[in-house]
Amino acid sequence: MNKQLLIWNLIIESLQRQIPVTLLYVLESSGSSPGRQGFFMAVNAEGNMEGSIGGGIMEHRFVEMAKTTLACNNSTIIRKQIHDKISGKSSSGMICSGEQSVLLYLLKPTDVAPIQNIISLLKNYRQGTLILSPSGIQFDAEIPLNDHVFLKHSETDWLYKEKLGYKNLLSIIGGGHCSLAFSKLMAGMDFYIKVYDKRVNLKTIVENDAAHEKHIIKNYTELTQHISSGVNHYVVIMTFGYRTDDVALRTLMHKEFRYLGLLGSKEKIKKMFTQYKKENLPEQQLQRIFTPIGIPIKSRTPEEIAISIAAEIIREKNKFLP
Repeated sequence: MNKQLLIWNLIIESLQRQIPVTLLYVLESSGSSPGRQGFFMAVNAEGNMEGSIGGGIMEHRFVEMAKTTLACNNSTIIRKQIHDKISGKSSSGMICSGEQSVLLYLLKPTDVAPIQNIISLLKNYRQGTLILSPSGIQFDAEIPLNDHVFLKHSETDWLYKEKLGYKNLLSIIGGGHCSLAFSKLMAGMDFYIKVYDKRVNLKTIVENDAAHEKHIIKNYTELTQHISSGVNHYVVIMTFGYRTDDVALRTLMHKEFRYLGLLGSKEKIKKMFTQYKKENLPEQQLQRIFTPIGIPIKSRTPEEIAISIAAEIIREKNKFLP
């Protein structure tokens, strides 16, 4: 189950059973703060917890604060946590340098309706907007332009908005053993996964329960109709052979993606790109392709290959984060 769903399910179940429950949400973060903007968790009066705001001693302290919030019936608190070596009132005492502002919000029965909308959205792989403010939780079906927005004028005048649903799209071209291992690994992250292959009833596609969509196409030239450009779109080509890799890559290389990678041996890739240069294919398009795909860790098994590719994609996804 989606990790966010686990958190919202704990909240809705607690509210339905009339068990007090606190939402902890990282509204903003900077530096090397362990909790990034959008990290969140829930703690209820029975001690049940789901999610994380960064882990370690910092998270432990906030969980204790949440329990105090439950005991004292404090409805809304924003606490800024500074992370450094200095022990002080607002310092976590952690070695990392940075700070984060965390909302502690005691949920109310009136929050049930928007949370049910959020759960429905996540279950149906749709997108929308979560709105947090001093008045509580709201849901908006409109899709915002930015992933996160936090505006604060005072302790009682602030607004946080976040894009809900999967923020990144991963298209895997090829449904073999590496594709299956890669899908399983990426399913635990914020990626909506689509798998494409030509082979009908391929065992590794049938077994792939991690992918959100599986498409059987007649020819990889059809990919141009199925796969669109996008700043949050990641594409990995790992078909069963040289010719199909070539067709898929030629079909997609003119599009703009956050990441376009090709799996294969150095010999195969050298042969492929030598031919592309002979044909005078645009050098700019060729330079954007990640190949050989994955970080160099001498991976051999499908699971090891999946890890190397995932690491490279995460590096590109987070390249411009502070």
